[in-house]
Amino acid sequence: MAAVVAVAAVIAMVFAVGTASAQPAGNAANAVTPNSTQRGPDPTIQSIEASRGTFATAQQNVAPGNGFNGGVVYYPTDTSQGTWGALAIVPGYTALCANEEAWMGPWLASFGFVVICIETNSRTDYDVARGQELLAALDWLTTASPVRSEIDPNRLAVLGHSMGGGGMVYATEHRPSLRAGIGLAPFSPSESWSTDTVPTLVIGGQNDTVVTPSLLSSEYTTLPASTQKDFAQIAGADHVYYTHANNVEMKLIIPWLKVFVDSDTRYEQFLCPTLPDPSTISIYQPKCPYVPPGGSSGSASASASASASASASASASASASASASASSTPPPPGVCSATYQAEGSWPGGFQGQVTVTAGSSAVNGWSVHWTLASGQQITQVWNGTLSASGSAVTVKNVSYNGSLGAGASTTFGFLANGAPSTPTLTCTSP
Repeated sequence: MAAVVAVAAVIAMVFAVGTASAQPAGNAANAVTPNSTQRGPDPTIQSIEASRGTFATAQQNVAPGNGFNGGVVYYPTDTSQGTWGALAIVPGYTALCANEEAWMGPWLASFGFVVICIETNSRTDYDVARGQELLAALDWLTTASPVRSEIDPNRLAVLGHSMGGGGMVYATEHRPSLRAGIGLAPFSPSESWSTDTVPTLVIGGQNDTVVTPSLLSSEYTTLPASTQKDFAQIAGADHVYYTHANNVEMKLIIPWLKVFVDSDTRYEQFLCPTLPDPSTISIYQPKCPYVPPGGSSGSASASASASASASASASASASASASASASSTPPPPGVCSATYQAEGSWPGGFQGQVTVTAGSSAVNGWSVHWTLASGQQITQVWNGTLSASGSAVTVKNVSYNGSLGAGASTTFGFLANGAPSTPTLTCTSP
């Protein structure tokens, strides 16, 4: 295995990717309401083969810090469509995202996603560290970035190449609320795929001598049968195929993100039951139909798709209405308050989110305290720093979310072992 990593390191350092030159077109007219998560006009095979979608884009550099080593954010400039889903990308072992996956940023942003291409704290970080950096990047993107107000924090995805693909596995297994994971020749020496419940697309290369077809196949087969997944092997592709701009993988990636991040079943036709252009794919193993969260498969029937779309729109409208109502509520009394929301559970564990809100005056630092129920143990926290003494736990702010204006809010999340319960929270400052 060390030899595999060494080969990957040599290859990744030799190859670099050029910047795609095509410019994004202006916004096309479509029938999507601002509260719907469906974005853009009805897709065609020609539209997903194109190197740009219908949304104009911009980009901003990101300074190192906040748990990762900086990078670049690419985003649609249109603010009339409602919030966007977001994707974090991490490169392979010893590589730079600027050299490997930067070409994907404006391409995917022009299809209606906010994309952050991150650099790792160390170029020799293994899969676990890369996964933690992916999650840190999403946390920063949704809570502290200049485009945070344009992102739906409930519609997030991760992508990684090689060792970065192993980081994708870590991220999906440690944050099951993610909408999608994408691995490009993923190599995961530390993580098992056996508990991954996030819809996962795996792409490999027929001629990959680093993450070989047999190695990738053995990893992919450990994904649970209940997980929505897809496997594609690109004909003739080697390990660094993905570092060069191409629409072969994008014709898989774009539909996968559209279906699962945007709940846009119009794109399922490009995955199920077969690919519209199978000539470039040597092996294809879909698991159709694909059903986005809270929806139904687009391949079931036109009426079912329309019903799912209407349901999603109604749900989004209700959510927007609730948000508007919440924003008009007077700030709570006292220094700060904390409210708990269950985000999901599974046998032996659960995920929670806590919203911290400043009172009638601004706060500079906050701490949330509660007592764990019997058998509970927190295993991971994001957007906060955990300390524990027996069953008593405290989560304090991190550097970028401690200062809150009067009535302003921020969130942190956590994963825990044990049976879920609703804790009684107290908030203090600092």
